[in-house]
Amino acid sequence: MPSFLAEILARPHGRVYSRAICRPKRLVHFWLFNTTSPNLPLIFRLRRIILSVTFVALSRSRLVYVFLLDRLFPLPAQSSIVDLVPCISPDPANTVTGRLNIALNSSGPGFVLQLCPNAHYMIQAPILFAAPDQEISTVGYPTDDSRATLVVNGPVANGTGHTTAVDGTCSNCKGVKLRNIQVSIHISFRVVANIEMGGPNSNQLIEYVRSYDPRSWSCLHVAEGGLLCNNVTIQNNDIGPCGSDAYMQWADGISVSCRSAAVCNNLVNDPTDGGIVLFGSPGSIVENNIIWVTHNTLLGGINMVDVTPWGDSMSATQSDGANVDDVIIKIGIAIGPQTWFGDYFGANVSSSGTVLGNRFTGAFGYGIAITSARNFTVQDNVLLGNTSFIGSRGPNCSTSDPTPASAPFIVELANVTSTTLQPDFQSVQDAKGLTCIQPPDGGDYWPYGGNPQALPPLRFCSPSAKVGLETGSIITITSVIDIVVAVILRRKAMQGAVNLQFKKSVSRSRAASEAGIVKECL
Repeated sequence: MPSFLAEILARPHGRVYSRAICRPKRLVHFWLFNTTSPNLPLIFRLRRIILSVTFVALSRSRLVYVFLLDRLFPLPAQSSIVDLVPCISPDPANTVTGRLNIALNSSGPGFVLQLCPNAHYMIQAPILFAAPDQEISTVGYPTDDSRATLVVNGPVANGTGHTTAVDGTCSNCKGVKLRNIQVSIHISFRVVANIEMGGPNSNQLIEYVRSYDPRSWSCLHVAEGGLLCNNVTIQNNDIGPCGSDAYMQWADGISVSCRSAAVCNNLVNDPTDGGIVLFGSPGSIVENNIIWVTHNTLLGGINMVDVTPWGDSMSATQSDGANVDDVIIKIGIAIGPQTWFGDYFGANVSSSGTVLGNRFTGAFGYGIAITSARNFTVQDNVLLGNTSFIGSRGPNCSTSDPTPASAPFIVELANVTSTTLQPDFQSVQDAKGLTCIQPPDGGDYWPYGGNPQALPPLRFCSPSAKVGLETGSIITITSVIDIVVAVILRRKAMQGAVNLQFKKSVSRSRAASEAGIVKECL
């Protein structure tokens, strides 16, 4: 074996690797063939050099081969691609925060910061994107628990301190990507979100990220950036648990305050404030998500109630949700600020949203509640399987306003205008401040059981693909078995989608090769 390849296997460090393979001013084309993982490509970056790696099954050999220019070298079959791809080590822990941030600060646009699989990074401050189109991801883009974990571990005192793992809100963070990592905390308290993205930027991507147990009010927050945030895509993430259902200890799953956002194919488990919350976010789409609760009562599955910071303009919604284990979702979909805040925002309304084809199963206070809304379309929402609508006046309910009885679909028509509703909505006198209700005392709140329901097909969503009226769905699954089956099916679909994306990247790489386009080692 050539000595430089032996050095790669012995010391898989980025600088050693680039010196060994990328000779000064020399053109490199590189593939790795592995019999164990057929047809799964991987794109990764070494400094300024893009290397395209493709896995292809070889029917008569169990060797791994590296093709370097016109030379062929056999390597041991047990060699792992992880051994060949450089990543920043989590050790020593007392310097890892600085090393990660220096890598982003010093590398410029398009840099990919690769974290090591199965590694925990005990960070003392947020990891800050610093330039357009940068990426933070785990080597190999895994979608399971082998994803690298950023652990929020910085100092805290008197309710302030380190709460955020990754911050992509800088003024120069257009097109940054957060992919295939996990975020957790060491000690919990509440200031800002686990992950802060958005800001005055466009075209950001958050995918295959697991975020849970925040020190703060949200597992994932996309900020408006002075109303300049645009076209963020949040897809295929595992979110939750988030917060506690103790009073004022709630936390959102995904909080979005960005124009033309796409929130698709996410799994949101045990949020406590809102599963997915839209702070206006005009022109956005939320579809094909699963939201379910197992240990904490959830205030709202999908919230379209906030009039700040975007004013009254809302977005259309599609989401799937699930609900089990002696807890309820107080409001499946809440439309209009008064459903949540009572008279706090006065005459403000939510406007111009579409809620279509949602499905509800499990225990709710209300399936959909609407008040203080204008120009909404709410159609084709149905109850599925074992569904109960329960709840009683809680200690925080207003003594002057009546609280409507729990029901699938309610509307306060007195302040809802220019809105098209499906015929089974029940008119109520007052639909204000509905999160004050509480589950009834004692035991199981609705029948368990039912067969797993087939999930809609997985789709990759894009803000640019949105049209004037979008559609939506919410599923609530009534047994632990149902949820396990649903999540397994969804995750398999996610992995299939990743494989498809990788195959497409290989095709592009090969096409570039045939056209004579290869990268120069610098």
